[in-house]
This record gives sequence, C-alpha cells and structure tokens, in this order.
Amino acid sequence: MKKIEQTYEIKAPVVKVWQALTDPRVIDEWGGGPAKMDAKGGSKFSLWGGDIHGTNTKIAENELLSQDWFGGKWDQPSKLSFHLRQKGNITEVKLVQTDVPDEDAVDIAQGWKDYYLGPLKDLLEK
Repeated sequence: MKKIEQTYEIKAPVVKVWQALTDPRVIDEWGGGPAKMDAKGGSKFSLWGGDIHGTNTKIAENELLSQDWFGGKWDQPSKLSFHLRQKGNITEVKLVQTDVPDEDAVDIAQGWKDYYLGPLKDLLEK
C-alpha cells in the first residue's frame, strides 16, 4: 500500500475552497459530478456518479475533511484527508491519502492533479 501527499496553493478564501470540496453544486462545476456530498461526519458521499465513494469520517469546517475513500473495486478504503489553512489571500490544501493499492498509486496521484484539485483550483482562481 502506498501513501500520496500533495500540497496545493489556491488563490481563494478558505470558505470558498471548503465549499468546493463539500457542496455538490460546486463539485459539479469543477467536474466531480454528479456528486452527492453532505459535510457531516458519518455521511456517505459519491463523486463522478459513484465511481468514487465512501464516508466522511471527520469534519472540522474550513480546516479538515477526512474520508474513507473507495475507487474501483477495492476491498478496503484508502484514508483521505484534506487539511486547509488560510495564508493571506491563499488557501493551502494539503492532501494525504494512505492505504492506496500499489497498482493504482501512480494513476491516483496524477488524477488528483488532472481531475480533482487541479480543476477545483482552476475554477476558484477564475
């Protein structure tokens, strides 16, 4: 199992970044839809019509979103956390994903850039 760590700096307030991670309407705008998301601990979520799904395990609004995250036909979830921190007019987003199947790690690491946080950043910086 692999671990993925990436950091993004997004020129947007932390509340807007939080909304882009947790509001289904904004998730749909950056390309993760159709999405189901509720920013409450214990709630189920799905992105890309269910291709990615799981449970929100820990929520600290505008600071931390932790999830049990399934992609493909995994037997067990990976553990995903987004750590948000406002730094002036930039929000730093640190992504940590553990328990990523070895054979999927390279594609998933690139997928964060191409399909998830990259497009989210592009939308918020328009």
